[in-house]
Amino acid sequence: MEITGKIIAALPEVSGVSRSGNAWKKKEYVLETQETYPRKVHFTCFGDNADKIVLSVGQTATVSFDIESREYNGRWYTDIRAWKAEIAQTPAAQPAAPAASPFDAGVAVPPPPIVNNSAEEEFPF
Repeated sequence: MEITGKIIAALPEVSGVSRSGNAWKKKEYVLETQETYPRKVHFTCFGDNADKIVLSVGQTATVSFDIESREYNGRWYTDIRAWKAEIAQTPAAQPAAPAASPFDAGVAVPPPPIVNNSAEEEFPF
């Protein structure tokens, strides 16, 4: 499955050692969809994917993930694990079109008024 949205939270990396003695680590993120009614989705990058998938708050990304639910003590828990993330490319800044000059349209523009700001000139007040 895939979902696209803006990363609104990047939680600190968590690591540890399993009961069998294997080291593990995970990174968690929260993505907000860009729909009429935005949804927040918490997902995990586990194991090697924690190193491969590096996202920052504010980035727009398309995340591919698997959803799995499991039962523990009569309660069900759902885990969303990302296995790929593609950061949306922002369009390159395009050069601005030159401003249209009134002279280009053939419109006569009067010259600006001449102002004398010398100290010798007296103003009648």
